[in-house]
Amino acid sequence: MGNPIDGFEIDPASLKTIGTDLQRPECILAEPDGSLWSADARGGVVHIRPDGSQTLIAQDTATGFSDATDDASRFTTGTLPNGLAFARNGDILISNFGTDRLELMKRTGESEVLYDTINGKPIGKVNFVLRDSKDRLWLTVSTTIANWMEACSPNIIDGYIAMADENGLRIMADGLHFTNEIRFDENEKFLYAVETCGMKITRFQVAENGDLSGRETFGPENHNAFIDGIAFDAYDNLWGTHVMTDRIFAIKPDGDLRILLDDDQGSAEGKALLSAFAQDKVTPELQLACGGNIANWMASLTFGGADLRQVYIGSLRGTTIPYFTAPVAGLPMIHWNERTKN
Repeated sequence: MGNPIDGFEIDPASLKTIGTDLQRPECILAEPDGSLWSADARGGVVHIRPDGSQTLIAQDTATGFSDATDDASRFTTGTLPNGLAFARNGDILISNFGTDRLELMKRTGESEVLYDTINGKPIGKVNFVLRDSKDRLWLTVSTTIANWMEACSPNIIDGYIAMADENGLRIMADGLHFTNEIRFDENEKFLYAVETCGMKITRFQVAENGDLSGRETFGPENHNAFIDGIAFDAYDNLWGTHVMTDRIFAIKPDGDLRILLDDDQGSAEGKALLSAFAQDKVTPELQLACGGNIANWMASLTFGGADLRQVYIGSLRGTTIPYFTAPVAGLPMIHWNERTKN
């Protein structure tokens, strides 16, 4: 039996979109009923119902809203909901890249701060949150530098992975190069972590108590691109995005990398950014000059739909959510078969 992604490419003309006037739909959660929940830079999430209607649910305790109007400051100041996950009861866990904390929001907006320090120090740029089958919360922190754009450097490697259980929050792995999204395999035997500025995906073995060991690279040692989001399909292919150079890829179980969609096409802007990064001379202007037309600064992939074959593309600079049909279903997220609030 062949791999379903063999020979598969995403036809840009086949893409549909859902959602309007969104702000920074970086991370998207899907539910079996067809609902989508998208992180939103206005401080909360947008609930997009199966019929396409949508509502912004703002956090009632969100602070630090920015009045910035230019892109460079808008991406680095104020509240900035980033990675999302469902708590077991259906509440929404928000890793806030602006307030530097993990927050919990009810579907009606009431919010609280779960964690903003670790080992007595500020937690840093909380990027992503993932819940496992034991109800433990896994967090990624990209950097402890306040302005994350300054951490887009080959020489700043201060990211880490933390885990919260009944004993509190503790660091499980550090020395990561701008930690971004993380995912478990189907049996939670391995944890896969994006090192955005390391341009690679790192894999750890997961012990019963959550300890991580056996650190190794999964797939290419260097994608020559900044990786952002990842998601497994049911065939153990790991899908992902190259942010700023706007590509969708998949890594087969044997480590073979396939580019499924390229919205950059080797642009001069993308090449200039990668050249500057190698010289540790990245500027916001170089970053903001990059990006394609489909979902500007592709950031994440979410499998959804009743058959888990609809793939939704999150982005940092888009205002809608493009989606397409995959040749294989996604690996169900931990919440998929849990009872959640409506």
